Amino acid sequence: MAKKADAQSPAPHVADSHDLIRVHGARENNLKDVSIEIPKRRLTVFTGVSGSGKSSLVFNTIAAESQRLINETYSAFVQGFMPTLARPEVDVLDGLTTAITVDQQRLGADPRSTVGTVTDANAMLRILFSRLGSPHIGAPSAYAFNVPSVRASGAITVERGASKAEKVSFTRTGGMCPRCEGRGTVSDIDLSRLFDDSKSINEGAITVPGYKGGGWNSRLYAESGFFDPDKPISKFTEQELHDFLHREPTRMKIAGINMTYEGLIPRVQKSMLSKDKEAMQPHIREFVDHAVAFTTCPECDGTRLSEGARASKISGTSIADACAMQISDLAEWVRGLDEPSVAPLLTKLQHTLESFVEIGLGYLSLERPSGTLSGGEAQRVKMIRHLGSSLTDTTYVFDEPTTGLHPHDIQRMNGLLLRLRDKGNTVLVVEHKPETIAIADHVVDLGPGAGTAGGTVCFEGDIEGLRASGTITGRHFDDRASLKETARKPTGHLEVRGATAHNLRDVDVDVPLGVLTVITGVAGSGKSSLVHGSIPAGAGVVSVDQSPIRGSRRSNPATYTGLLDPIRKAFAKANDVKPALFSANSEGACPTCNGAGVVYTDLAMMAGVASTCEECEGKRFQASVLEYHLGGRDISEVLAMSVTDAEEFFGAGDAHTPAAHRILGRLADVGLGYLSLGQPLTTLSGGERQRLKLATHMADKGGVYVLDEPTAGLHLADVEQLLGLLDRLVESGKSVIVVEHHQAVMAHADWIIDLGPGAGHDGGQIVFEGTPADLVADRSTLTGRHLAAYVGA
Repeated sequence: MAKKADAQSPAPHVADSHDLIRVHGARENNLKDVSIEIPKRRLTVFTGVSGSGKSSLVFNTIAAESQRLINETYSAFVQGFMPTLARPEVDVLDGLTTAITVDQQRLGADPRSTVGTVTDANAMLRILFSRLGSPHIGAPSAYAFNVPSVRASGAITVERGASKAEKVSFTRTGGMCPRCEGRGTVSDIDLSRLFDDSKSINEGAITVPGYKGGGWNSRLYAESGFFDPDKPISKFTEQELHDFLHREPTRMKIAGINMTYEGLIPRVQKSMLSKDKEAMQPHIREFVDHAVAFTTCPECDGTRLSEGARASKISGTSIADACAMQISDLAEWVRGLDEPSVAPLLTKLQHTLESFVEIGLGYLSLERPSGTLSGGEAQRVKMIRHLGSSLTDTTYVFDEPTTGLHPHDIQRMNGLLLRLRDKGNTVLVVEHKPETIAIADHVVDLGPGAGTAGGTVCFEGDIEGLRASGTITGRHFDDRASLKETARKPTGHLEVRGATAHNLRDVDVDVPLGVLTVITGVAGSGKSSLVHGSIPAGAGVVSVDQSPIRGSRRSNPATYTGLLDPIRKAFAKANDVKPALFSANSEGACPTCNGAGVVYTDLAMMAGVASTCEECEGKRFQASVLEYHLGGRDISEVLAMSVTDAEEFFGAGDAHTPAAHRILGRLADVGLGYLSLGQPLTTLSGGERQRLKLATHMADKGGVYVLDEPTAGLHLADVEQLLGLLDRLVESGKSVIVVEHHQAVMAHADWIIDLGPGAGHDGGQIVFEGTPADLVADRSTLTGRHLAAYVGA
């Protein structure tokens, strides 16, 4: 009888050999011909000082090329609706998989966008109520505050043998509140701010900005013919007042030009009130602030929903009640529902809600407007979509996922990153926190410096190798700030009494002045509510947060800080010409690209393309302007300098400009020495934006500085520099109040106010006040225990 041959293990399949992402010759931004190999299905962390090239490698090279290749698989028509992605500056990119980028870009600020709508939670709740809600009011759309109710009727042609017209009616039940149109708030206009009724139109009765002084806006009303422009508005008849304030759009000729006349109120609503207030010019924003009051909608009580949607309930709870609940409570409520007919839906909804809790966002509610979330919260909300995803062999790219997280929450975030990896995905993380770097399978350290001093790979390997590598990250990896021997004594106190903003529970606290005060606690414990809701942002208080800086692609650090003014004047004086020549937004601009440096070409059905301007080669100025020099450099060369180089350039010699040197010194002080003066503001991270604002405000006369997580985006080595800056502010007589989770800042504080004990309705209380040494000795709070472990006490 023949014996069966010993079973041999089959040779590995050639398809299993593609287990690396290979990058060769990457030159995007400041990368210097970088070549690395990244293992697939592993967790790789990219480290290095701010500006060393981490984002250029991970986001602008690997993720961008993956996205570009995916976009090319769509039809030309679909591509026309997608953002333009140029091919990154790289020789070879091999082994890419589909990349999902989870960044810290804020979610849309549309008033109808909520935490529930940007995840699937709201959609699942609507289906649930349409099945189980009593009384039954209709399909899921009947519970949607984004869907209006529609009723229509008309004739349609029906072909059954012979064609004939039939009258039909159509109805759709939506859940939108008809009064506020799903916004939850209504705006009331103060008419006394729009016009002075004791004057006539010709006497300047209209007080709206842009409607004074005989311009087209005022002529439209004066020459409309609907009323006498010399009659005081208080003497108008009812019809004249209606035509003046509310008349629907009407075409007419004024001074031989076709124009559209419209009542003052709808005209102001369209031109001013429907726009983003933050993007307005200061005088128009001031007018809107005084002329318009936003109040909770009286009809839906801020729920955004119609009466029918609010009346339909499950076990005594309406969909409005469910969306208003804290998500951790809502998960508990869903767990208590037992209905076999919708069992799969309940399982999915419960998993989504529990993901919120697991990721440290259980304190949010589904009705929370998405535009009010911080960058870190927005990133974690985006993660919710991917935690239950069935995709594997995908590349997930994260941008500092620990931003805004307490050390207690970082442990949970680490668990989620490992779970994504264990499902067979490649996880790439840009990160500074040692707690997250420590869980990496593979570390890529970029540097050695920032900007032009960075852009090279200093180390590749595991954590132990990083520790022994001698790179900046390796040397600082085990750095621990020590507790202060003696804390500074306060010069006074800022009294907060009965604070109840958001989840604060009638909080009384004395915030010491003249020292470095750190306010800490888990995410959602009430820190920002206490600082921004209870410390008046009036005279003497300088508040610096991470909100986006308003500006176009033309805005850069030089224009934002006011640095460009002394530079232009210095160039003008040295060359005896007008300062306007040295502005890319004025006379000196290249005529081909209008000073943008790039030309945007719209390719109709295909995606548009941005190409470097051939006339000025991206320098933004006319050739004749570049012939003028200051200290041997032209204006485009100066704008290409880093802050550090420019500080040296304007500090001495022919280019000595004290006003410019002072501003550059402040930028270097906050750790932005690597930024180039002409870098577009749209490319800056949240932490860089905050430090840019801080540098600008350091010249203010304010006595109290309120900072919101200034360590965001800072390398371990840079945190030391930031602590030195905070100390210098305090020693110059300022009071510094910092909302922060970084243990080095806590250890360095003179006074700590710890909120908690938990998040949402489990927080909102002061659980500790005192010095860091007392907090470590006490160890009664989560923060105390983590800080004690950090300092090795």
